[in-house]
Amino acid sequence: MATGRALVLGGGGPVGIAWESGLAAGLAEEGVEIAQADLIVGTSAGSFVGAQLASARSAHSLAEAQIAQGRREAEARAAGAGHPLGKAPDLQGLLGLMAKAPADGPPDDALMAEFGAYARGAETISEADFIKGFGWVGEDGTPFPAGYRATTIDAETGAFRTWGAEDGVPLGRAVASSCSVPGIFPPIAINGRRYIDGGMRTPTNADLVAGHERVIVVAVTIMGPFAEYMRKRMQWELDAITAAGGQVELIVPDAQALDAFGVNLMDASRRAEVTEAGLAQGRREAGRMRGVWG
Repeated sequence: MATGRALVLGGGGPVGIAWESGLAAGLAEEGVEIAQADLIVGTSAGSFVGAQLASARSAHSLAEAQIAQGRREAEARAAGAGHPLGKAPDLQGLLGLMAKAPADGPPDDALMAEFGAYARGAETISEADFIKGFGWVGEDGTPFPAGYRATTIDAETGAFRTWGAEDGVPLGRAVASSCSVPGIFPPIAINGRRYIDGGMRTPTNADLVAGHERVIVVAVTIMGPFAEYMRKRMQWELDAITAAGGQVELIVPDAQALDAFGVNLMDASRRAEVTEAGLAQGRREAGRMRGVWG
């Protein structure tokens, strides 16, 4: 029998972090505390937001931080600051690999190993600088919260895995490994191996929470002209939850959020307006989410 509540937070770059932070705050304002899940599974951007929610940081403080950071980044961009990664990344190789993923289930380890090889051969910022960018989450000694798991992929074997408190790894490295987009960020070393973004398996990895009675899935990348295609690709994940007896609700960016997103999920200068759009959507979604969350 399915038991408990689970929250799934999907990937989506800095824009996804901002929207998910605002969404959580908007829901909380209306009495829907998604941080009270028995299990929080975070992938890529969702791993960062999930780590903070699971660490009992208020959703409101997350949203405030994103708005403040977004304003600073927008001001820097307007003042002529260069690209935060030194140059805009070339995503053609990554997109080509993503096009190989099956529509009716998870990709195999062989394809994931191709992503890993691509990541290991790319020129990126250093691991230290990347982890430092996660703020307090990346600091050594930060407690790994219970009831939280970050998804990742072994960059050599392609094996998918998750990090939890019982694994005894630093929280910052666990989150960074889940956020390590191949070709943009470096694979992260943990226990003698290197790991990349768990979103290469699927953007949400929602099938991991099958067995929970009530589930909210937040999917950033079901958007724009590919929305229907992406929704079909994740249907098997939602089916896994319902087949195990769970009730699931899916939240995707609404029209106002998409307007705020722009065309590039890596554009951190849009954080402020995206967070505000997430706040507004969270308030609107609260009534629907009460039906599954209670």
